Amino acid sequence: MRNFQMSIGLILAAALFSVALAAEELRFFRIGTGGVAGTYYPIGGIIANAISNPPGARPCEQGGSCGPAGLVVIAQSANGSVANVHGIQRGSLESAFVQSDIAYWAYTGTGKFNGDKPIRKLRSIANLYPESIHIVVRKNSGIREVTDLIGKRVSLDEPGSGTLIDAELVLREYGISKQDIEVEYMKPDLAIKRIRDNRLDAFFIVAGYPARAITDLAGDTGVRLLPIDGPPARRLINRYQFFAHDEIPADAYPGVERVDTVSVGAQWLVASSVESELVYQITKTLWNDSSRKLLDNGHSKGRSIRLDTALDGIAVPLHPGAKRYYDEIGMTTK
Repeated sequence: MRNFQMSIGLILAAALFSVALAAEELRFFRIGTGGVAGTYYPIGGIIANAISNPPGARPCEQGGSCGPAGLVVIAQSANGSVANVHGIQRGSLESAFVQSDIAYWAYTGTGKFNGDKPIRKLRSIANLYPESIHIVVRKNSGIREVTDLIGKRVSLDEPGSGTLIDAELVLREYGISKQDIEVEYMKPDLAIKRIRDNRLDAFFIVAGYPARAITDLAGDTGVRLLPIDGPPARRLINRYQFFAHDEIPADAYPGVERVDTVSVGAQWLVASSVESELVYQITKTLWNDSSRKLLDNGHSKGRSIRLDTALDGIAVPLHPGAKRYYDEIGMTTK
């Protein structure tokens, strides 16, 4: 009899739990990121964890999630910035991480999007962190300058990535065309495998340092980062104002010396069609104390995601929900 009563109790408890879940609307929200070897993907996972508040989660005041009730955020691996803006345009992504240069060109139909219809569906949530352009070669390769890439096997990343576009711009400032090198188009994880096998001489990746895959490669194979500096870097920055001087410090990767380079901003974009209240709550949660702890402890680049730089270099208009939050806390918005 006692076992029967316990069984009835468990059934009733499960039924009540199911009713509670049903009463709380379950919503999914995707963040398009990049390949698993870069920085977008792990940062996306941290933010997704911070913002998600699925049915049955502990309340915020009890140390649980502080995101919108019933929201499940998914960090989705993707091909990168160009593919991500098209994903937002098509509706296959609610939001995505996008380089500031790609965001501006896509929204205005200029630059690499010249001749295309402007993607006016794009809106901003926040500027996140600087993304450094890495040019990675084997340490024992003898390649020390960008001009040494002439005649070499070089991966510019895959079509649909912001890295590919930035790599072309960098090479152009050094007077190098794609006919001057043996061009490969592949994700960084495949490029790294081929560097290990000595079947590739160099690859480009635009990522916040330290990129995990480069750390692993530096540890087991040994790498060098090529500098982007001098007149070519100055011309690049003067011509395209979304680029900035940057450096990758000596302690970023094991055994790799400090190097000058250039960077672009990583920005979180969202579709204009996403409801304002949801974006407001997402933005508010991104900058709360609980999310701050996750960002500070989850990835070294997470510490660069700061409220005081959230509006720096914003390339497309803020979403009204995000603007509402920044206005409420007294930040100057356009």
